[in-house]
Amino acid sequence: MTKRQPDLRIKRAYDPPDTEDGARVLVDRLWPRGLSKEHAALTLWLKEIAPSTALRQWFGHDPARWMEFRRRYSAELMDNQDAVARLGDLLKAGRVTLVYGAHDAQHNQAVALAEHMREQVHPGRRAT
Repeated sequence: MTKRQPDLRIKRAYDPPDTEDGARVLVDRLWPRGLSKEHAALTLWLKEIAPSTALRQWFGHDPARWMEFRRRYSAELMDNQDAVARLGDLLKAGRVTLVYGAHDAQHNQAVALAEHMREQVHPGRRAT
């Protein structure tokens, strides 16, 4: 039996919530500046799944460090199976939208996390 690709989406915390989002999970270690809890409309704040403070500070959202950040973050996730399993349980129930606060939509932990989760379902296949 083939595992299906998880129904995983990514959205900036400052974008308006939508009924199509499914479970909204904030994956930042720090609460996004200026965002109210009402506007965030989160199902869960899973700060335990965010990159370590040291990794986040090293990365600094520098696109030149993106490939290495993804590698290091994936290694952290492999050692953080409780948080990964918690996200996996939500995905089994349906659509999940990973919510993040960064300005860069292409180089942030939600993108790297989604790639990691998809890789867990289909090892060897990279997300596009």
